[in-house]
Amino acid sequence: MRGLLLFDIDGIVRDVSGSYRVAIQKTVKHFTNWLPTIENIDALKAEGCWNNDWALSMELIHRHKKSSKKDLDYEKPSQKLLIEVFNDFYFGGDPNGDPRQWKGLIQNEPLIVKKDFFEKLSQMGFSWGFVSGAERSSAKYVLESRLNLLHPPLIAMGDAPDKPNPHGLITLASKLAGTQLGEGVPTVIYVGDTIADILTVKKAKKKNPGQIFLSIGIAPPHLHTKENKKRRVGYEKMLKEAGADVILPTTEKVLEFALTYS
Repeated sequence: MRGLLLFDIDGIVRDVSGSYRVAIQKTVKHFTNWLPTIENIDALKAEGCWNNDWALSMELIHRHKKSSKKDLDYEKPSQKLLIEVFNDFYFGGDPNGDPRQWKGLIQNEPLIVKKDFFEKLSQMGFSWGFVSGAERSSAKYVLESRLNLLHPPLIAMGDAPDKPNPHGLITLASKLAGTQLGEGVPTVIYVGDTIADILTVKKAKKKNPGQIFLSIGIAPPHLHTKENKKRRVGYEKMLKEAGADVILPTTEKVLEFALTYS
């Protein structure tokens, strides 16, 4: 085995610009009548501790009420109610039901890579898997139903504490390695698009000083338009300053990196 390659899903395997991020906007507007911008969402994610989109939505609601000069008459919703509203926008059906019945924003998720991407990694001698903050049903839908991956190794929401806690990353890496992490285990490489992803690797390094970890940062798809070039450069700079070992322009470039990595 040449190495262990673990991937975030949102922004790395699928483009969630028109799904999760829109669900955040619609959820916040539902409760406040204020529509946060994508820049508002990016700024909060840049703090590195809002990987869970339900918690991020709640925090946007809280900060809007706190910072507004108006006497806002709404109360923060319960977590249960917020999740119900969010999932209605995102799934548009029972999150644990038949995906064929989903009518929500989850239908608006272009794939960033295809199945052969992972087949090529296997041919190169890399083991791979996924560590994501997405709901398990959503993660399995994109990996199994859309990419046709057979039983992909996966840590999803609820399987481990939210990133940047490194427990999920360490757990899956150990499972793929077939042993506890440490000296002699191939390098563990994690590919993500948020500050939380980079901090997850930094924390994993502290917990396992004998294990070699590497973090690859990639700016999310919505920053890869011509008009957002300046924002993308700034975002990549933030990833680097947060501790990213490597910055790549796209997920596909991981293949080129893997070819040269030893």
